[in-house]
Amino acid sequence: MTQFHVFDTYAVSGNGRILHFDVVLSEKSQEKALAHARDWLAGIGESAAVVRAESCCFCHSSVGAPEDVRRDVASQGYAIIKLEGCPH
Repeated sequence: MTQFHVFDTYAVSGNGRILHFDVVLSEKSQEKALAHARDWLAGIGESAAVVRAESCCFCHSSVGAPEDVRRDVASQGYAIIKLEGCPH
């Protein structure tokens, strides 16, 4: 069974808005979580957003995950779970 590792992440957008989201990976790597967070932010038009190592912290691991999260991790190497301040 695949284990999923969740990194609780905060970024500050170019206009000062706080974006709170989880980065989910199949490996426990803060470096990869940060890189994927930055890629995702750029992909949603927030390339000026700032996310720092101290704002991307390992939260927990889980053996299971929702189907959409498992699919995203399998296809792109990570999944994003939008929490607060993220565009829908």
